[in-house]
Parts: sequence; structure tokens; C-alpha cells
Amino acid sequence: MSAIANAEAIASAPAGRAPPSSEHIAGAVAGLGAAEALRRQLTQADIMAIASAEITDRLSAAEQYERLGRSDQSARLRREAAVLSDLLTAER
Repeated sequence: MSAIANAEAIASAPAGRAPPSSEHIAGAVAGLGAAEALRRQLTQADIMAIASAEITDRLSAAEQYERLGRSDQSARLRREAAVLSDLLTAER
């Protein structure tokens, strides 16, 4: 799930502190491995919270689609929420 991958991303460098750049390409990062960054290690609780939030978001969007007469989109989001819910239940 992309939400979990996004949560693993580290924060960007503090403002005012630019990484070393290339003299040939403006804004390019220089040095061996300079573009590599470690990912945050999420706990099982972090992942469960993200998945729960995704379920809530999908159900909320499904309600909005239903109100707009888009039952096809609503049904798709409800199915996605059900799959995520089943996965959460299996992990507990």
C-alpha cells in the first residue's frame, strides 16, 4: 500500500541546509550514495493505524460517491475497505 510506503519516508533536510550539489547541474546531489536515504522502520502498530485510516478514508469517500449517484465507485471503495479490514483482522 502506498500509504505505508509514504509513511516510511524520512523527513527532508532542515530548511537552510542544502546538500552538496554538482557544479555542473543546479540542484543535483553530488557524491557516492548522496541520493540514497534510509527508510523509517514502522512498527506493527504504525502499520495497523495507517491501514485503519485508509479504511476510514475509503468508507467516507464511498458515502460521498453514493450521495452523488456514483454507486459503481462507491461499491469499489467499499470492497477495498472490506479487503483491508479482512487483512487487519487476520493480523490481530
